[in-house]
Amino acid sequence: MKIKKIAIVGAGTAGWLAANHLGHELRADPDVQITVIESADVPTIGVGEGTVPYVMKGLERFGISEAELLLQCDTTFKQGIKFVDWLDKKTHGDNHYYHPFDSPYPAGFDISPYWLTQQEKLPFDDIGIQARIAELGLAPKQRSSAEYQGPLAYAYHFNALKFAALLAKNAKQRFRVEHQIATVTGAETDDQGLIRCLTTSAGDKLHFDFYVDCSGFASILIDKTLKVPFISKADELLTDRALVQQIPIADGQPLPPYTTATAHAAGWIWDIPLTSRRGTGFVYSSKHMSDDEARREFASYLGLDPATFAPRQIPMPIGYREQFWLGNCVALGLAQGFVEPLEATSILVTDFAAELLARHFPRHLADVTVCQPYYNQVLRYVWDGVVDFIKLHYFLSDRQDSAFWQDNRDESKLSAQLKNRLAMFKLRPPQQSDFFSRFDLFNEKNFLYVLYGMKFQTQLQPLTPYEIRRSEELLQSNQQLVAGASREFLPHRVWLDALKHAAQQRAG
Repeated sequence: MKIKKIAIVGAGTAGWLAANHLGHELRADPDVQITVIESADVPTIGVGEGTVPYVMKGLERFGISEAELLLQCDTTFKQGIKFVDWLDKKTHGDNHYYHPFDSPYPAGFDISPYWLTQQEKLPFDDIGIQARIAELGLAPKQRSSAEYQGPLAYAYHFNALKFAALLAKNAKQRFRVEHQIATVTGAETDDQGLIRCLTTSAGDKLHFDFYVDCSGFASILIDKTLKVPFISKADELLTDRALVQQIPIADGQPLPPYTTATAHAAGWIWDIPLTSRRGTGFVYSSKHMSDDEARREFASYLGLDPATFAPRQIPMPIGYREQFWLGNCVALGLAQGFVEPLEATSILVTDFAAELLARHFPRHLADVTVCQPYYNQVLRYVWDGVVDFIKLHYFLSDRQDSAFWQDNRDESKLSAQLKNRLAMFKLRPPQQSDFFSRFDLFNEKNFLYVLYGMKFQTQLQPLTPYEIRRSEELLQSNQQLVAGASREFLPHRVWLDALKHAAQQRAG
């Protein structure tokens, strides 16, 4: 039977990303109709406000204008993450490092072996220029830069609810996606275990051929209907709750072009600048910090009165489904899995998984048996890699000020792959050949920035005179580029205000 009617249950970022990916991939088939089903009774989580450059490829392919994204979603540029106090203050004092988006190979040359001999003199993120550009508060694009292009790699911070609305508008106008309001409460299956129809709170039965579960943590289809087990990773990643709060930003206030991730005694705090406000979140382990203590610590960070401070609390079940695709149902977004948003992982995996589904979407139900095993194998690999990369940040920390940080250094909780990689990286820096799959969403470049930002020790290697000379030339070139940066790049806020002013002039 040909798959003609596709239901996407859930209308948050995951649902509308899926609608655009599927809509774009299947746009030439007039028989296919995609319907996003939104519940008016269930609010979206709406806190995933940071991205990585990967998201740009999809947005451009969908036909969404970058100017529209920047103007309609309170969007700012993101050039990476600034990690604050992830190392022991007694040893290192006030400390920070950047995980920027630019390559750690200036001019394509690996200078990490040379940097190891100079690590007491300069931070690892100085091997590129983006960390310094970000610290100066400059935009990654020039005035003349084309859409989705610029001299520096970048991504975005945006209002998640407005971003979902932009995706919805595009999917409906460009890909004929239908939008239906109904509260899905469950589903019925046939004798083969396939979903036959959705059931709603109004007593209706909605029949489709294929179902995409984007119902968030509720996981109405993949969990409640199909009973696919959840694989918890709580023994590896210890945080399990987040408090979230939006903080106003005054007009004209400088905007950092990066996410700030500040470590505390039992987790970390995200701080994301939008044009209209800051999105902040206090991530913590409830086994190591009480809810009241977390609320007070969060209030202190924000400079607010703890007596009246009442942030929203979000539970964080850490892990993923045993299968992501079962029969005629695929789970995406929070229904598929979740880890804390330390490296913008949620929207990254959601976007990747939605694109993978679209590119391997079966045209007939009989084809599911071919597509399903491949999809599950790839996504399991992706999720395991993501868990490893997040765990890396905690395991490398030398903080000893709380049981939380001490517990995170338990080697028995590392995966075999991460343990083997760390053993190898003590002998030499990470190389591309250490990451042998195109599905490694975090590769040697990401590991280099985190490992050496957190003072990981690697054996020194003999260097040739050419390697020394070339490395020194590239570092000197970086200094010259940074020195001239203020002439090449506008302050972040100024660039965004100029775009807004130009749009207002065009509108009359």
